[in-house]
Order: sequence, then structure tokens, then C-alpha cells
Amino acid sequence: MRRPALYSSSTKPIAATAQKPDATGARVMLEGTPSRWRLAALRQRIAANQLYLLWSVVGLLALMLALSLVYRTQGERKLTQDDINAAVLKTLETTQLPSAAAKAYDLISPSVVRVVAYGKKEGKDKDGKEAERSVGTGVVIVDKGIILTNLHVVQGADIIHVTFADGMTTTASITGVQPENDLAVLQAHKIPDDMIAATMRSTADLRPGDQVMAVGYPFGIGPSASSGIVSGLARTFRSPEGQQEMRNLIQFDAAANPGNSGGPLVTMDGEVVGIVTAIYNPNQQRTFVGIGFAVPIENAASAAGMPPF
Repeated sequence: MRRPALYSSSTKPIAATAQKPDATGARVMLEGTPSRWRLAALRQRIAANQLYLLWSVVGLLALMLALSLVYRTQGERKLTQDDINAAVLKTLETTQLPSAAAKAYDLISPSVVRVVAYGKKEGKDKDGKEAERSVGTGVVIVDKGIILTNLHVVQGADIIHVTFADGMTTTASITGVQPENDLAVLQAHKIPDDMIAATMRSTADLRPGDQVMAVGYPFGIGPSASSGIVSGLARTFRSPEGQQEMRNLIQFDAAANPGNSGGPLVTMDGEVVGIVTAIYNPNQQRTFVGIGFAVPIENAASAAGMPPF
């Protein structure tokens, strides 16, 4: 393409007598004087640089916008079931939960009482008070102060004392008995303001192998808890003297000793399924050999005049 000629903007006429410059001088003059072509090229270069800078800024803004959208999308991501399971698993791994037996004890212990029977024929102790005739356990089944225990614990007593979980001690009287199941119902003469009655549970779904706990005052020490399992159902037990035979008993292997009599046998939910009544002793040592018996709570509830499940 033929480039148009560039003309000078000067209006002065060239003097006729002016000396014609040589080639070297003309080249120096052209190189030392800015021309329109050079200015146009410079302007094009500046415009190109500005355009490049503009596109760089636009690209940077686009990148920042894309990163912002990605971050927002990830931040608002909905939790999945896998996320929840992982969080629960981590909590379980770092938090030590109480055992089932500990939870059962916490539920039943406010309803367990110490039962002490006194009799005149036992005489008086060194302080001049009537001596203890027997020590056993009871469980509150109605928050008005109705307590279940074993008949052999309170039978023939002149005075009965019950001590509640908060340490309050009061007298009690026998309001009902069921000799065939060695059960007695007591009415406490005073009760704590925060009395809590135990929850009873049917034995219909009880099975050998189910975990249970016996809570009471073995040898007067307690309240003490021992855990084990149901060893069998519908057992028959005859007293060592052979005077009484009880049927349909729950056999269990949780440790029980003299003083546990009348206490609750509970599930791991803290619900009463039986009243501890006897331990099997092949000898006369009265020590636990791994076989205990409890009266089903259905029988115990009927002794208190409460309808069965």
C-alpha cells in the first residue's frame, strides 16, 4: 500500500538562494525532528498498553468473582448424613459416657430405703436403746410413703425405722402382708418433700441373660449396688428351715447378702422387676454363692393393693 506523503505545516517559502543541503544534513534533520508518523505510532503503542492494562484488570476482577462464588457455594453446603455420623462418632470417641449400670443406679437410688426392725426381746444396746432385730431394704412404690419390703425383715418388730435416700429417718407401720411371697407393705409416718417413687415394669418380656441390678443394704452397708443377669425364671425356693416354699421366682446372679432382703431388682433402665427375697445357701454360712431369688413385681404390687400390669 502506498503511504501518503507527509507535509510540513510551515507557510514560509523556501528561499531561492538557499544552499541545498547534502544527504547527511538532511538525514540529521529528519532524525532530530518529530514527525506525524512517529507521533501516530507512539499514540498506537500507548493505546495498546492501555487496552492490555484494561483487560488485565477485567481478568483479575473475573477471577476474584469466581473465587467468591466457589467459597460461598462451599460455605453454604448442606450437611449430609455422613457429616452427621462423623460428628457423632468423633463425640463418642472423645466423650466417656456413663455405663448402663451407673444410669440404672442413679434412677433407682432415690427410691431405696434402709429398713431396721427393733424388738423388746433383743434387749437394749450399750446406749440404752432397743437393739436392732433385723436390717433390710425397702423400695418406695408410691410417693405418699408406701414401701415394699420382705415380711421376714419386719415380722414381729415392735418398732420399724426407715431411712430415706436424703438421710431422713422416720418410723413406719405395717399396712399389708403377703406371707406366701414373703412381702410386707409399710407406710412411712413422715416423708421427704422430694420423695421419688420407683417405676415398676412387667416381667412379661424378661428373659434369661437380661442384665439386672440389686440395690440394698447388705449387712447394713449401703446403699450398695451389684449387677448381674437373669439366670432363670419361674424358679421354686424352699427356706432353709423348710417352713415355706415360694414359686415363680426370678433367679439372678447379682451379688446379694443378708440386708439385701426387700430391696429392688431393677433393669438397666432403673425399673423394678422384682423384690429380692432370698439367696441360696448350700451351707450355713449365709454367704452369696451366685444364686439369688426375687419375687416378680406383679406379685409385689398386688400385695400393696395395686392392680397388676
